[in-house]
Amino acid sequence: MRFRNPAASSGDGQSAPHDLGAMPTTNPYAVSRRSGGLLSSLFLVIVIAAGLSFIPLPYVIFQPGPITNTLGDLDGKPIIQVKGATAYPAKGALDFTTVRVSGGPGVRVNVFELAEAALRKDYEIYKREEIYPTETTREQVQQENAAEMVDSQEVAAAIALRETGRTVPERVVVSQLPEGSPAKGVLEPGDEIVSVAGTATPDAAAVQAAVRAQKAGTPVSIVVRRSGSEKTVSVTPRDVQGRTVIGVALGRDYELPVDVTITAGGVGGPSAGTMFTLAVYDVLTPGDLTGGKRIAGTGTMEPDESVGPIGGIRQKLSGARNGGADYFLAPADNCDEVVGHIPDGLQVVKIGTFADALGAVKAIAADDVSSLPRC
Repeated sequence: MRFRNPAASSGDGQSAPHDLGAMPTTNPYAVSRRSGGLLSSLFLVIVIAAGLSFIPLPYVIFQPGPITNTLGDLDGKPIIQVKGATAYPAKGALDFTTVRVSGGPGVRVNVFELAEAALRKDYEIYKREEIYPTETTREQVQQENAAEMVDSQEVAAAIALRETGRTVPERVVVSQLPEGSPAKGVLEPGDEIVSVAGTATPDAAAVQAAVRAQKAGTPVSIVVRRSGSEKTVSVTPRDVQGRTVIGVALGRDYELPVDVTITAGGVGGPSAGTMFTLAVYDVLTPGDLTGGKRIAGTGTMEPDESVGPIGGIRQKLSGARNGGADYFLAPADNCDEVVGHIPDGLQVVKIGTFADALGAVKAIAADDVSSLPRC
């Protein structure tokens, strides 16, 4: 796309004859017919440009966002704080990366923002419905992002504590009951699911397996722990696309032996989970995990310690390099998007689990990166 300068040349190369020293016979402040036409055209261009800037377009733009060192401070306080255990000073940087999102619920982009994004290699343009469901509101997006951030921080703390040899008990709880759920009015948010049809359910996978083993339409007995005491309830599951479900969203409630607080500012979403886990582990263990290196990365941290894929990997790569990172930890499932979009000077390491991420950081600290897997 090309842009033209709206300024145009006025005049045809010929000057009007006049008698030097004589008084002008016309008003010197009068505008010529040609100049008046040009001014009118320029005014029209300005009006059109102003109008275009107010026309919202149904697109979303991803662009590189800032990076934040999880081992550093935010507003004068450490991002990672622990109580009930020794916090060891950490050098270097374990940066979580972000994406700036323009457009979406409550905020629309205009033609000029879209044109700029089309010219930038590190920007991406999506149709709004590719990113957000049609009826989604801005408040819903903010609430969901905040909830995902809190969950990712809790998982990060639990896994890091387990990696240091501590025991972290886990409870499976009801987190949400959507409208129309067969369990609505029977189960409540916060209920800990102890067993399903007599089968103990120590984790979410066990709950799902026990429910799916039941027959849709037949009441099933579920034992929950509510307000400190156990209670038996009956829920009639239903069939959804060949699977037996009770219509609840499950969450995990960890009993952390150490009080871990993670402050991320106004950033939401789950994609900083891997970097949070590494940072908490570094703070809880003696020595300098990074060897003073600046390492950025991304990826959700799942309860089974696997690293999940994220959106905006291209923007996060650019943001990491712009922020001064030399290394980047990328989820293995994002590798197809990484190839061909690695900024000069940035080394990208492929990770699939927390063990991979921890091993990669230790290798980078030791300047032994030749055998690390790459995308």
